[in-house]
Amino acid sequence: MKQRIITAIVALGVFVPIVMIGGMPFTALMYLLATIGVVELLNMKKIKPLSFPSIISFLLTWVFLLPNSSDVAFQMVSEHKVEVALFATLLLLMYTVVVKNVFTFDGVGFLLLTTIYVGLGFHYFIEVRAEHGLTYLFFAFLLIWATDSGAYFIGRAMGKRKLWPEISPNKTIEGFVGGVVCALVVAVIFKVTSGIEQSMGAVLLIGIIISLFGQMGDLVQSAFKRHYGVKDSGKLLPGHGGILDRFDSLLFIMPILAFLLSL
Repeated sequence: MKQRIITAIVALGVFVPIVMIGGMPFTALMYLLATIGVVELLNMKKIKPLSFPSIISFLLTWVFLLPNSSDVAFQMVSEHKVEVALFATLLLLMYTVVVKNVFTFDGVGFLLLTTIYVGLGFHYFIEVRAEHGLTYLFFAFLLIWATDSGAYFIGRAMGKRKLWPEISPNKTIEGFVGGVVCALVVAVIFKVTSGIEQSMGAVLLIGIIISLFGQMGDLVQSAFKRHYGVKDSGKLLPGHGGILDRFDSLLFIMPILAFLLSL
């Protein structure tokens, strides 16, 4: 527990100031975190990070991360992400032929899903920060924190019925519902104290959606860790695991939040 607390304090001491500064430092941090996240998934699949397929996946992830308001030098690439992804797919498929199926079609699918999941997930951190401001980014963080904390403490105190024992044995239906309730409480407090422009009804709806998808993101992370037989996605954060262990819920909810705020 002591190690977890120390790691959390140090990580927050680095992360929060950069989030508040925004701009290029924040974008650079998202690139770093996304790259580490891709490495964690490559290690689960036992794909060497310096192999040709891995390099293609890194490059495609970095393209997905490009902000919509990129500088002129990157604007053309940013506007043609689908075409770049198709080109990367063709390169990976050709590579399966060159190596005579040592690297297979399944590997191509894994790498493409990895780049979409991680690259676009962290891309929307950048977009929410740039387009909607610091307030909404902290709104997302607080909702996920409230969801996770509520699910944990209420699950421990009242949980009797298992939610998905095959995926995450300790999670309960009571904890799942408790997480949503806590997120709604935080959403109401945030609306009252921050003065965000959305109506109370809209804020409550966003709170419910974010809480539900955030908990599903955590379960998805548990599912593929169980599939690949690993306890944590990485060892970067002592006592907390890897980057994907800490950002699994946020990777799920940031694209959704960006969409909801654009309506």
